[in-house]
Amino acid sequence: MPMSETDLRTHAEEIHDQFSDRLDVTVDEIEERLETLVDEYQVPVSEARRSVTNTYLDEAGMDRDDLMGGGGNETKQVADIDAAEEWIDITAKVVELWDAQSDAVAQVGLLGDETGTVKFTKWSKSDLQDLEAGAVYSLRNVVTDEYQGRFSVKLNRTTTIEDVDEDIEVGDDSVEVEGALVDIQSGSGLIKRCPEEDCTRVLQNGRCSEHGEVEGEFDLRIKGVIDDGEDVHEVIFDQEATEELTGIELEEAKEMAMDALDTSVVADEMREKTLGRYYRVRGPTLGRYVLVNEMAQLTDPADPESALIKARSI
Repeated sequence: MPMSETDLRTHAEEIHDQFSDRLDVTVDEIEERLETLVDEYQVPVSEARRSVTNTYLDEAGMDRDDLMGGGGNETKQVADIDAAEEWIDITAKVVELWDAQSDAVAQVGLLGDETGTVKFTKWSKSDLQDLEAGAVYSLRNVVTDEYQGRFSVKLNRTTTIEDVDEDIEVGDDSVEVEGALVDIQSGSGLIKRCPEEDCTRVLQNGRCSEHGEVEGEFDLRIKGVIDDGEDVHEVIFDQEATEELTGIELEEAKEMAMDALDTSVVADEMREKTLGRYYRVRGPTLGRYVLVNEMAQLTDPADPESALIKARSI
């Protein structure tokens, strides 16, 4: 059985366990609903699960607290969000609002509390009030999500929003790493991402793990390793940071790949330009990675192997 079908079956079994004592519904029926949303309507698996769960909540005359066993959601701080598909309550300040890239998204931006920041998405179909930059809100029934170690929260039609008449000093969850760039991992260079709304997954052989075969959109990325002499740190440079680090812009990278009929030449050129050099980078941690927001080159280029030896002898 393909992995996607196995995943859907697992989701169906878990949903069935939640409603088996309230509704006369089978695992097969639940799985069929999930398959319809995922395969026919191209809905992401996490959204399909939430949609089906909400449908059964309505049919059973239950609310989210009933599903949680009457105890309600766990209230969490941003730094404590460590799993996907959890229903939680948070109190946070709207740090920043970004332009939504899809009609399906009403608002997207950054929430923060004393422990750090987290991305949020408010769906258009949720019909919720707009959040204002700088305001503090108590948000109940938000659901967590995760992609490549980075957690986020989604506001949906079951979410409640209450104004909080107080300020929050948002904590800085950034870290700083200084050392030699000793490796650029696979999946770096010129890549393609899924173009579907609110999905930025990197395509593997033209396929998105959520949406199947799609016409991807080009992007630049470096997944690197910095050795500070004691520990190694995995870091991610997004397109802007990659262009700054390597001097190779997206259009130039596309031309390089087209001329060579091979995208790997881009990553090879990036390795030539950066490996063995010393950098100071700063940014938030995303799982095991540091997402680079700021960087500075510290010394002249060095041979990568020599740089590694020198870094570890400090």
